[in-house]
Amino acid sequence: MAHVRPPSPRSARLVTVFAFLILYIPLISMVVYSFLGPSAGPGSPNQWTLEWYRRIATNSAVLDSFKISLWVGFWATVVSTVIGTAAALAVERYRFPGRRMFDAITHVPLIMPEIVLGLSMLIWFVLLRITLGSFSIILAHITFSVSYVIITVKARLDGFDYALEEAARDLGASSWQTFRRVTFPLIWPGILSGALMAFTLSFDDFLITFFTAGVGSDTLPLKIYSMIKFGVSPEINALSSLMLGATLLLVVAFFKPGKSALV
Repeated sequence: MAHVRPPSPRSARLVTVFAFLILYIPLISMVVYSFLGPSAGPGSPNQWTLEWYRRIATNSAVLDSFKISLWVGFWATVVSTVIGTAAALAVERYRFPGRRMFDAITHVPLIMPEIVLGLSMLIWFVLLRITLGSFSIILAHITFSVSYVIITVKARLDGFDYALEEAARDLGASSWQTFRRVTFPLIWPGILSGALMAFTLSFDDFLITFFTAGVGSDTLPLKIYSMIKFGVSPEINALSSLMLGATLLLVVAFFKPGKSALV
């Protein structure tokens, strides 16, 4: 007999609706204001327009920052995903000296204040004489993105049926064939989740990027920060709305109901 869930209390529904309103009303307002232009005259309503989106599309400085953010996010995601997946496999499958210490250190970037991590990365790059720019930003983003990938892949490996790998080896598969045809497909959802999280955090990061960026390597968050110093203009609303739309597209693409790529 199927278990029937009791109806939720009215107070719980009200609190849920109130929480969602607090979260999403500012986002909806931002999108609405991105389509509002100046009024035709005193007392008349604002006109609907796409002018702010046209200005963003023709703003070379914003487009350059967007390209830098994509470049940094791509390489930070690729490197952190490879390193994080290998580290998660090593920690979950093998016993080696310092394993527990390594597992604990993995969580340090998650709880360390970003200003401390950003400042320490800046000091380290100066000591190593690494020129601040896109390369230094990528290295800094890999530092904190790896931890998220390790934790996500480890969660996928929890409860992994190693009998499937043993069966593949009994049938004559090599270690590489076993990983490619058995292990990798089974842990792929965890790897994809970690990669998406790494890219999102890298693309969205401001504080660590602020410390490790050089001249001419402003990412999109840094560009928005420089623009907002002069006030919140409709162009910033339009740019933020585009970023919100891109995020929603990623969510729809990878979290389709009943056909999720991550489960």
